[in-house]
Amino acid sequence: MKILLHCLLMIPVIWVAYSCPAAEAETTTNTLEELKQLHLRMDALEKKVAEDKQSPAVLTLGRTGSTYMNVSFDVLFNAGWSSVPDAKEIQPGCHDPAQRGFSIRNAELALDGAVDPYFKAFADVVFMTDFEDTTDLELEEAYVLSSSLPYGLQVKPGRFFVEFGRQNTQHPHAWDFVDQPLVLNRMFGEDGLRQNGMRLSWLVPTPNYTEIMLGMFNGQGGDAYSFRYLGEDDEEGVRRMYGHATSSRSIKGMGDFVYVPRIASSFDLTDVQTLVLGASAAVGPNDTGNEAKTLIYGLDTFWKWKSSHAERGWPFVTWQTEVLARNFEAGADEEAGLPSETLRDWGLYSQVQWGFMHPWAAGLRGEYVTGNTSASEEANEERATTTRVSPNVTWYPSEYSKIRLQYNHDWREYAENADAIWLQLEFMLGAHAAHKF
Repeated sequence: MKILLHCLLMIPVIWVAYSCPAAEAETTTNTLEELKQLHLRMDALEKKVAEDKQSPAVLTLGRTGSTYMNVSFDVLFNAGWSSVPDAKEIQPGCHDPAQRGFSIRNAELALDGAVDPYFKAFADVVFMTDFEDTTDLELEEAYVLSSSLPYGLQVKPGRFFVEFGRQNTQHPHAWDFVDQPLVLNRMFGEDGLRQNGMRLSWLVPTPNYTEIMLGMFNGQGGDAYSFRYLGEDDEEGVRRMYGHATSSRSIKGMGDFVYVPRIASSFDLTDVQTLVLGASAAVGPNDTGNEAKTLIYGLDTFWKWKSSHAERGWPFVTWQTEVLARNFEAGADEEAGLPSETLRDWGLYSQVQWGFMHPWAAGLRGEYVTGNTSASEEANEERATTTRVSPNVTWYPSEYSKIRLQYNHDWREYAENADAIWLQLEFMLGAHAAHKF
């Protein structure tokens, strides 16, 4: 086909050469030069097509003008061992590698794109194998973001991870470690704080990035662990939360929702250093009494250094810390002989990632979580003091895969110390929306 096209292009040149007088030789020369340039462009185009065939798959569907949809499928495959036979005991996160041997605790089908000039949309459907190797399915997120409101305002309705701190909004494949920090498990439950609701944000017109947010959510179910969540059945079939009996509270007014304010600001310390500071809170009712409420509040910091001579993002250093505290008002339980009480918990994690050489990074995380003494022994065991240290190393063959090796050592208040080692492989097909800095 290429040879045939070249021959067809040469027909007018041959005709000019034989039919034009010598005075028109300059015109012929110009024509030949133009054809030469055209041939060079054709060769470059064919080379680009060949390179695209060798590049990783990127699937973009339904493009019409500025409308598009990206589709990706991201899988986290785990292998490992723990000194505790039931690894779930020390790996409480829903997407943690929580069993000896092999597991897939997160396989995410993600879609994102432009709806119209006014909205962008995002959705995530997650598959995960349970401990009997059957597959669970959940709609993790489905929401839209406004894209044309004035004065730096943005509205976000739908189902999504609530903007509290830094890690709660991150999907597992974006974590720097294989498991969720213990303090987030304590405050938000095994799958984080994720709800149906709406968030309004304002990008403050300041020289540095500053954003103020306010979210309003239903605050119910297992994804609202510290709020309107009925807990688990006890031996007598009574549902309890920290030993206190629960009963369902419906939404009757504005005071029955969970409200989540947040402010975050970014500062460029130097040309190669950035600092992000944030403060968050969440307040709403819980199911242990008609007047019982829960308040969670926290501070977060993120610092990043990247060399001015960085190549493909390396070398770099990041340091991320979150501190959270919770006041959980537990209503009186006469049947169990428990008075009304306020359970106070707090904890933190601090983690460092060092990208020392492309494509390698080493990490270290320290964690601590504790709580006050309760009248319920069950609550004391569930809220025991735990300290963990976790070193890891990660290899990034490309932006579409990574291999991570991590070791955990736990010091536990009510049980023997525990050890675990996990190897995690991530692989992704397609194009995924960019993550926030």
